[in-house]
Amino acid sequence: MLIIKEQVAEAYKQIQDEICLGLEAADGSGKFIEEGWVREGGGGGRTRILQNGSVIEKGGVNFSEVKGKLPEAIKMAFGVNNDDFYATGLSLVIHPKHPFVPIIHMNIRYFEMPAIDAHTEPVRWFGGGIDLTPHYIIPEDCRYFHNQLKTVCDAFKIDFYPKFKIWADDYFYIKHRQETRGIGGIFFDRLTPISSGISWDKILEFSKAIGRSFLPIYTSLIHKNTHKAFTEKHKEWQHQRRSRYVEFNLVYDAGTKFGLETNGRIESILMSLPPQANWHYDFKAEPDSEEEKTLALLKKGVNWIGI
Repeated sequence: MLIIKEQVAEAYKQIQDEICLGLEAADGSGKFIEEGWVREGGGGGRTRILQNGSVIEKGGVNFSEVKGKLPEAIKMAFGVNNDDFYATGLSLVIHPKHPFVPIIHMNIRYFEMPAIDAHTEPVRWFGGGIDLTPHYIIPEDCRYFHNQLKTVCDAFKIDFYPKFKIWADDYFYIKHRQETRGIGGIFFDRLTPISSGISWDKILEFSKAIGRSFLPIYTSLIHKNTHKAFTEKHKEWQHQRRSRYVEFNLVYDAGTKFGLETNGRIESILMSLPPQANWHYDFKAEPDSEEEKTLALLKKGVNWIGI
């Protein structure tokens, strides 16, 4: 199958529509506001934001389709000599109001560069992932989340889940804190038939399946946890954990760096940041508290399906 970038973009826009409708239904009162934007240099996108809903305090579901000239820093990072690029993707981050409902992130993307001459092939690949950042680790939620991702991955290739789970553990790691951002999930990048062992059409279908896995997974976690009672102490911890999310996205996140270095739209790039986060100086969790138990599990290599 020859990948047609316009068809990939249309598929991602359709998934954006499905997710926004589903999240509005799950929230019950919040509605997404859409802002279309045009990128100087080529392309644009649809930014959709829901704020101050019944469940979602701030959520963004963004589609982009951009093209133009790659900056030298990005060319060096990608190890390519091409100047022209095309990229399309769907990216979302949801920050809930309730401290027992987790933060979730998902993105799927396609990148392409034309052949530089008649003797070379175009550069193209798919990437993406989905990961969960609970404020409080609830074992049954962790098992459910990772089991759902394993089911999606196994339908395409049996080694996808273990390989992409390790990749997520390594990627979503806050080195300066020596802790993972959350419980991980899956992360994959530069998927091609050679790197993945499946065809282009299967890689595209896998990308779409990851995109469509988000809604049933997250709405289930919302319905399970949103009616639980919580205290002001739980909210303070939620804001503390959000600060780690901010640190990762501003220091390490590759998508943030790519967007900023390719003259992307700032509001769309930074929509992943929560509406409020707290940094308490030298915070220490109380011994044997739920907060301490959560911190103890924020490590690489945890078998969340078997927890």
